[in-house]
Amino acid sequence: MASLSPSLLACNFFELEKNLDILKNKGIRYLHLDVMDGNFVPNISFGPAIIKQIREKYPEFIFDCHLMVNKPENVINDILDAGADIITFHPEATFHPHRIIQTVHKAGKKCGLALNPSTGLESCKYIIDDLDIILVMSVNPGFGGQSFIESQYLKLIDARNMIKASKKDIILEVDGGVKTSNIDKVLESGADLIVSGSDVFNHNIESQLDIYNQKLKR
Repeated sequence: MASLSPSLLACNFFELEKNLDILKNKGIRYLHLDVMDGNFVPNISFGPAIIKQIREKYPEFIFDCHLMVNKPENVINDILDAGADIITFHPEATFHPHRIIQTVHKAGKKCGLALNPSTGLESCKYIIDDLDIILVMSVNPGFGGQSFIESQYLKLIDARNMIKASKKDIILEVDGGVKTSNIDKVLESGADLIVSGSDVFNHNIESQLDIYNQKLKR
């Protein structure tokens, strides 16, 4: 069964604890944490200090940390120390993707590549045996509330076929523009981990989570 990873980028941080309690009580296992540096993407979000504070209060969540930063190797250890369980990064942001994957694996955590809408799956080809995650970005990264780019359904299908051919237990994640209105097609395209931010936090959170949970059980 697929899982939901709500993106805290869309959360009202004045009500963060309240919202996290709702997620926990609704059985949500993953939290998607977007780390942005204002360089790789034009936005700035939060960093290791905030992640660590959330980890101390909510040890039960799986922290799905998406690094939208240049030279992720410079922050990997801080993100790991803050409590990350999963780290995804963009291949364009570093000269040494495989070295980053080795660093994360040495810490006993999962690691994967995040692919921008125009980034091809060939970025995964020669390191797929070492990947735990392939994250398909279905919007241009940096801001919440964008619409799903239709061409990414095909990329999801192609990524699922690549994973099957590899015979590896790789999670196929999708992030951007996922809503209750299109999640059925997203699931049909092969995704197992669904990131949704605005569609969860900009409505009645409990009602939205009920809808997502029902659809994910199918």
